[in-house]
Amino acid sequence: MERGPAVGAGRGAGAQIWVLLGCLVRVLLWVASALLYFGSEQAARLLGSPCLRRLYHAWLAAVVIFGPLLQFHVNPRTIFASHGNFFNIKFVNSAWGWTCTFLGGFVLLVVFLATRRVAVTARHLSRLVVGAAVWRGAGRAFLLIEDLTGSCFEPLPQGLLLRELPDRRSCLAAGHQWRGYTVSSHTFLLTFCCLLMAEEAAVFAKYLAHGLPAGAPLRLVFLLNVLLLGLWNFLLLCTVIYFHQYTHKVVGAAVGTFAWYLTYGSWYHQPWSPGIPGHGLFPHPHSSHKHN
Repeated sequence: MERGPAVGAGRGAGAQIWVLLGCLVRVLLWVASALLYFGSEQAARLLGSPCLRRLYHAWLAAVVIFGPLLQFHVNPRTIFASHGNFFNIKFVNSAWGWTCTFLGGFVLLVVFLATRRVAVTARHLSRLVVGAAVWRGAGRAFLLIEDLTGSCFEPLPQGLLLRELPDRRSCLAAGHQWRGYTVSSHTFLLTFCCLLMAEEAAVFAKYLAHGLPAGAPLRLVFLLNVLLLGLWNFLLLCTVIYFHQYTHKVVGAAVGTFAWYLTYGSWYHQPWSPGIPGHGLFPHPHSSHKHN
């Protein structure tokens, strides 16, 4: 006869626990939403500042030029000094794929939410197609430079023996090594991706200033791009510290910067181009003039 009140009390305690868990979940969601909005607002403000973007270009130049000096002050046995480390295999080797995936989603959302026009969205996304063509073309050019400047060597226990073979293909087919001037493709790609992502993400500040729809999904995609940009900066620093020869890294970064200038700094300002980021997305204020 005493089990009824005990069972009722147990059910009441269980209901209270579920209520408390529900309140805790709501509080955590509110905190996550507040952090998402605050972080996206601050990151947009930083990336949207023209002065900070100029300083960012100086930062990248300093990383490539002076970064190799840090090799005398870091641990040469760290995980980042290995060619087979996780970040080098999963991210650096596929840097353009990661950039296209994250940045493509961001550009798609921003342009379509601002214009609701498929043609305008496709035009802005075509900048990534141009970037892919630049990456492919630069990779082929680097291989051509290595072919034109290289020689064939046979590895021996005593050292390397020069072989008179005409090109890389015949050299490698014979089991030898082809050595020429190797422009750092990783330094080129990471520099180009950093400049490209900073340019594209800077639009979000103006997007927010115009009061356009900016829900949690868009803000989350934006912050993911910011995190990826930070990762590219870190991996670029690791690359210039641990890998490649100095001039190979400087030339790679210089070519990446030049590729950015030819596209974002020059061609995209022309009417027959994909357009600069943000072009045609925001209404221009019309000032009224009074005539006496």
